[in-house]
Order: sequence, then structure tokens, then C-alpha cells
Amino acid sequence: QVQLVESGGGLVQAGESLRLSCAASGRVSSIRTMGWFRQAPGKQRESVATITNAGGTNYADSVKGRFTISRDNTKNTMYLQMSSLKPEDTAVYYCVAFATTLAWGQGTQVTVSS
Repeated sequence: QVQLVESGGGLVQAGESLRLSCAASGRVSSIRTMGWFRQAPGKQRESVATITNAGGTNYADSVKGRFTISRDNTKNTMYLQMSSLKPEDTAVYYCVAFATTLAWGQGTQVTVSS
């Protein structure tokens, strides 16, 4: 199985930047695509960005041009660089790994004040 641990969340002001990290352990060789999801209070969990083993990326329209997903396979770590943050980006951000099973991290809170 794969275990995921997120870090890097916090409280920032609108317009500022933040970088999230997701460290993978366990059967990391089985991981194909990884991604970030988020869930705001009272809303459904939504996909933010995904990245394949080959480095192919996909972004939600709401974050295109502001967020950048990347991964360092030598460190088994994925990142989400978030810039020009908006209050509507406030949510719990979850790391996900598509392996033989779907693995989720515990989530990290991102709060953007106006």
C-alpha cells in the first residue's frame, strides 16, 4: 500500500503564495498518476491538479495559470505551488495517488484571507 503525508498548509493573505508538499511511502513503485484535491466547507471535494509519471499535467480551470503541480520521483514527493491565492482557494487540500489502490493523505488546511 501507499501512504501519503501532506505538509505546507497555512494562513496567507490574498495574493500571496504557498507551496504544498506530499511525501509518499510504501509501495511507491506502484504509483501512476498523483494529484491534489480540495474540499471547502459545505462543498464537494474537487480535483485541483494531476500529474502522471511521465510529467503530464492537468488543472482545474479555476487554478490554471496560478497553480503548478510537480513531482520529484527521486524523493517520492509531489508539490503544489500556489500563487496569487484567492479567498475562494480556502479549503482542505488532499494529496491522492492512483496506485493499485487509491491512496489519500490526511489533508492540510489552506486559508486565504481577504
